[in-house]
Amino acid sequence: MRKLRTVLAIILVFPFFLNAQTVEGIDEIAPFSEGLAAVRKGSQWGFIDTAGKLVVDFRSDLVWDKDTETATARIKGIPYPSFKDGRCLVMKMEDEIPLYGFIDTKGKLAIEHQFLNVAPFNEGYTTGVVFDRVFRGNNEFKLKIYDYKFHDVLMDTSGEIVEFFDRRYNIQLTKRRYELPSINAKMLSKDLVALKGKGEGWDIRKLEL
Repeated sequence: MRKLRTVLAIILVFPFFLNAQTVEGIDEIAPFSEGLAAVRKGSQWGFIDTAGKLVVDFRSDLVWDKDTETATARIKGIPYPSFKDGRCLVMKMEDEIPLYGFIDTKGKLAIEHQFLNVAPFNEGYTTGVVFDRVFRGNNEFKLKIYDYKFHDVLMDTSGEIVEFFDRRYNIQLTKRRYELPSINAKMLSKDLVALKGKGEGWDIRKLEL
């Protein structure tokens, strides 16, 4: 009878062992945000849920800055990946220029890589510098010629640009001349945005969203 009880106990417990998952060899664990926490192995990050299950596999395109000291609303102020409003920043290199987009909580690309600089989402919106590229043809050396446009924008979590702010100029998309452009539009609240003025200060603008 005792043997039968032991066998039954093993049968009942065994499925739980099959479903259990151990994430091993973690170098860094970030705080939970929206039910997910970033975990790092070497230079790659993934995400675990509150049950310890790895829900976003380890990848090298998640945005973080290991040398940052203070979190700021820009690319160079992100100490570890995290989800805000269900979106997390990712990066890819194109013609040796870093471009930024967002993934969802399943690890799928939700917003295309179109930002040169962008803040994490806050209350459903983000601000950043986007660029648009139009192919104009080839020059006499058979090199492709593009026409670029840059804007500060307000975007929602679906990837829709809600507001175009100032047009940006003098951004060079070549490796030697490229510098990370500043974000000249900052969300203060759901209805207020600060816009960089022509001088040194900022202008406060109420939004009609």
